[in-house]
Amino acid sequence: MYAVIESGGKQHRVEEGEVLQLEKLDAAAGDKVKFDKILLVGEGGSVKIGKPYVEGSQVEAKVLKQGRGEKIKIIKFNRRKHFKKQQGHRQSFTEIEITGIKVKAKAKAKAKAKETEGKE
Repeated sequence: MYAVIESGGKQHRVEEGEVLQLEKLDAAAGDKVKFDKILLVGEGGSVKIGKPYVEGSQVEAKVLKQGRGEKIKIIKFNRRKHFKKQQGHRQSFTEIEITGIKVKAKAKAKAKAKETEGKE
């Protein structure tokens, strides 16, 4: 089973047991985090697409560590103008491990109930 989640303004395709780095989250190492902005859930040939999010779905993860990425150097230079400016940046990140992807059965039951109401 896989899902596409939204976190930090970006979309990530995740599977259970996967380890990935996201934009910094407010959680300490060892905490459990739940994502409710699920855009898509798929299992085998069946895919559920949200409008904009899949109702009743949830992705659970465990925070492994907080860290900072490699330094990126920003250099601005104008030749013959006696101008040189240097700056560095290290982006903060949160490393997580996906522990579970859940789609609630209530959401499935509501969808079936709406279909049967329309047929009667």
